[in-house]
Amino acid sequence: MATETKADRVEKTDEEWQAQLTPEQYAVTRQHATERPFSGEYNDCKDAGTYVCVCCGQKLFDSKTKFNSGTGWPSFYQPHDAGAVGITTDRSLFMVRTEVHCARCDAHLGHVFPDGPMPTGQRYCINSLSLELDREEGGDG
Repeated sequence: MATETKADRVEKTDEEWQAQLTPEQYAVTRQHATERPFSGEYNDCKDAGTYVCVCCGQKLFDSKTKFNSGTGWPSFYQPHDAGAVGITTDRSLFMVRTEVHCARCDAHLGHVFPDGPMPTGQRYCINSLSLELDREEGGDG
């Protein structure tokens, strides 16, 4: 796992996050909301590039690891690198799930499930509102 220093962390007040983000992005990333399935701009996106955190710009997922899970949210089988995301236990909604957050600014991204494709068997089910796509030249979308 990548070593993180205090200087790498991004910490802001709620007021600073609200000024930076749309109300919908703030609700998802800072208040742990979830966008409706099939409503996010990246659910069907096939463009090449790197998905970064909408809050801090941390590289989170590569488009090469994106797959169609049929769930209605962008899904990836692994993060950009081992230190890009963190996980915590989410006990909301009367169930136990594994929440995924940005390792740099703690933005809520979505959840990870053990039913993804190989080579990892993981499905990182991520809210489009927590992401921004840095597109590469020559993308196929």
